Amino acid sequence: MRVTVTTQRPGTAPGQIFVAPYSMGTVVGQTGSLIADNSGDPVWFRPLSSTNLQNTDLRVQTYYNSRMGTAQPVLTWWQGSIAIPPTYTNLPAGAPEPGGCYYIYDTHYRLLKTVFAYHGFSPDEHEFLLTRRGTALFIASKAEPMDLSGYGGPRNGAILDSEVQEVDLATGKLVFSWDMLQHVNPADSEVSASDTASSGGVWDPYHMNSIDEGTGGQLLISARNMWAVYDFTKSTGKIRWQLGGKKSDFTFGRNADFYWQHDARFRPGNQISMFDDGCCNQPNGTPEQQSHGLILNLDFHNRNATAVKTYYHEPPLYSPSQGSTQALSNGDEFIGWGQKPYYSEYAGAGNSENKGLSSLLYDAKMPGSNISYRAFRNEWVGDPYYPPNAAARASGGHSIVYASWNGSTRTTAWQVLAGPDPGSLSVVVGHAGRAGFETAVPTNDRGPYFQVRALDATGKTLGTSTVVKLDNRDGRTVCRRH
Repeated sequence: MRVTVTTQRPGTAPGQIFVAPYSMGTVVGQTGSLIADNSGDPVWFRPLSSTNLQNTDLRVQTYYNSRMGTAQPVLTWWQGSIAIPPTYTNLPAGAPEPGGCYYIYDTHYRLLKTVFAYHGFSPDEHEFLLTRRGTALFIASKAEPMDLSGYGGPRNGAILDSEVQEVDLATGKLVFSWDMLQHVNPADSEVSASDTASSGGVWDPYHMNSIDEGTGGQLLISARNMWAVYDFTKSTGKIRWQLGGKKSDFTFGRNADFYWQHDARFRPGNQISMFDDGCCNQPNGTPEQQSHGLILNLDFHNRNATAVKTYYHEPPLYSPSQGSTQALSNGDEFIGWGQKPYYSEYAGAGNSENKGLSSLLYDAKMPGSNISYRAFRNEWVGDPYYPPNAAARASGGHSIVYASWNGSTRTTAWQVLAGPDPGSLSVVVGHAGRAGFETAVPTNDRGPYFQVRALDATGKTLGTSTVVKLDNRDGRTVCRRH
């Protein structure tokens, strides 16, 4: 997937960009997991074998090993199939199909852990959160058979239940669960149970899409189809307060209301952030509003929510689903625009509606109808366990050697060796600074055997490729590994 960077100004936070491209139509390129740099070039890409498979929520987290007493940076993501018509119509659109899982990879891109759900639930693509206790909190989904006639749906229907689950990563055991159907009345949903005709008779009243953990043992969850965010005490399971929806405990100030929201997070003080999709398919004549990042202050004494900062895009975007708002280390905010092919970084001051260029530091667009459920900027150091790649071809009496190393973040330069046979590659015939994902290094040497070395900023060799041979039979160039 080729990313087009439309804005790049000084002052962005350090780190690479993490997305998981897929499409609800025709994907451009491949689905998979992608780490990109600020220029839009790939740093690491892990493709999937089918467009019916998706990755979501690719990001850097810290894995705390409770048994070893260690902590290490890791990559995490969900992998599976999402119910996207017309391929999958057995569940409401956006629900996880059975068979998915969560992956934890180390800095060498090796699998550390695979995590599954319990109680007959399926791992849900919306959230996978590692804790300092050596556990993982995630959302799990299951279609529970239910008579929906009392809600305006079919008698022999089903309800898509959402559950918060927590698994001990050392033992794989379930240590906590919280079932939304037991605590929230589905009748308060903004999605009608009559919509089940297009989803195999399954109603999705909740659509839980994020979990965040507070410092006092409380969890913050977002339920898109309820237009509500809930705070509940983990020890008792009791909901402390509800923000938004039909039974909100708060009133809203100007520009503070939200619809179909995603990615609710605790912020310092009495603030929370989210991505307000703001549209679409509004019930009961509710007006649409532009999608945007939103930070709210909660006045618990007066039970009022006010907008502290907002982050809008130019051109204005109306994203029906997905999206994220991430606080960055330098005070900036990184916005993933969900079902629109953009991701952006803004200075912390933010902007207002129809002033989307104000505070904008970085903006990039994915091709076609490609989207990413969330987008993140994280700092990551990748040292692949596999070697670099090399290829060589003749060009106008010279040779061009191509060097790449999928996932290496410390490679700053390439060194090219050549020789008359695979065992005699002691002569350095080319050197070049790393130039994007693949670097072309021209040389007058005809080899015909070549090899590349990846060098770090001090000139130290990080890795060495296999040997490739330049072959011009029948006027064609064929790269052979030895």
